[in-house]
Amino acid sequence: MREGYAGIFETSDHASAYSCGLSVGPFARSDGAYTLADPPFAETPMETRHLGKTDLDLTTLSFGASSLGAEFRGVDLGEALRSVHVAIDSGMNFIDTSPYYGRGMSEVMLGQVLPEIPRDKYFLGTKLGRYAPQHFDFSARRVEESIDISLERMKVDYLDIILCHDLEYVEMSQIVEQTIPAIRKQIEKGKVRYVGVSGYPMKMFKYVLERADIDVVLTYNHYTLQNDMALELVPICNEKGVGLMNAAPFSARLLTNAPLPAWHKATPEVREVAKKAAEHCAQAGSDIAKLALQFSIANSDFATCVAGSANPQRIAEWASWASEPIDEPLLAEVQEILKPIHNWFYIEGRPENNDKHSIV
Repeated sequence: MREGYAGIFETSDHASAYSCGLSVGPFARSDGAYTLADPPFAETPMETRHLGKTDLDLTTLSFGASSLGAEFRGVDLGEALRSVHVAIDSGMNFIDTSPYYGRGMSEVMLGQVLPEIPRDKYFLGTKLGRYAPQHFDFSARRVEESIDISLERMKVDYLDIILCHDLEYVEMSQIVEQTIPAIRKQIEKGKVRYVGVSGYPMKMFKYVLERADIDVVLTYNHYTLQNDMALELVPICNEKGVGLMNAAPFSARLLTNAPLPAWHKATPEVREVAKKAAEHCAQAGSDIAKLALQFSIANSDFATCVAGSANPQRIAEWASWASEPIDEPLLAEVQEILKPIHNWFYIEGRPENNDKHSIV
């Protein structure tokens, strides 16, 4: 019998979920129990950084739960649930999700795991406003409903962070005039601690930062080996005391050795240059994904970098990479290779909400 959403979990029943993939090894047993005997994690605690004017100190690497919603591939149920434990036990203390990821499934999956983890072991952030590829609702009425549903799904009493999700797809004045004030009311009720925005274009962040009182922002694909446009936000956020978070250090697999997904918007030239950079790392005995992750967490202007996977071994590997020093000579060589596509980006949402487009 399939668990939950048919066709996306690669397991036949609850028992087999714990007997495939990681059924043997240092942090799994054949009976499915989780153990940290001979743990594959770094011995020293993960570095933390303060998030703006909040009282949150986030680890430099955070767990992105989008993969728990099978947002990018089919996932194994047992591995997906176990990946949350591995993230926390490897030292990560922030979990990022959204009702959009798996159309609620990511939050539901977290709700199967979070009750097992002491609440003071992690900070939790989710989003609102985007619920399906073409379904957006940032109305004040929907704010409380969305927060209540997220709390119920994840089986928690409060959220540390709520983000308005992908507002570049809508009239952004609504976010400033309706959505954020409605979230502030939920903060007063104790359901949420801090409010912010997440999305793709730099123009969107600047619009909101100029017009609204927010606590945090989450940018993705804009502080990587290939694109560092998020540096434009650093002086603005510092001046206003807004916490700055980064996500997607691998730029949706562009900065890995894995094949790009069919939906990736990279042009042929971008793909070719990125491939050359990956091959150069391999020839040097390294992995471009390792370099990409280390680069994205190195800048202390960003409190944390969110990276997601439903593969526990991958999560443990990232935590290990985070504890190692970056190869500075290799970094310089790779950045030189990537120069022809530096700060290439694509369009998301309404054209008027986007940055002036680069053509590569």
